[in-house]
Amino acid sequence: MEGESQTRKNRLYRWLNVKDSFKVFRPELICGKHILLVDDVITSGSTLESCGKALLDSGAARISVATIATA
Repeated sequence: MEGESQTRKNRLYRWLNVKDSFKVFRPELICGKHILLVDDVITSGSTLESCGKALLDSGAARISVATIATA
């Protein structure tokens, strides 16, 4: 993912900043799989939501999230 820092944005702008930022190039590798997303800190959840949506739309069966902190 490339883009601006999310640190000073509110929830709406964080979501807009990452909306459609993620793409699965080889969906056959994740089709039917349980995927673990790892993020250091969850703030608004927008990055995980956008990434998770791309994975599910590409055939992932289930998404789990691991993090060490929330803000």
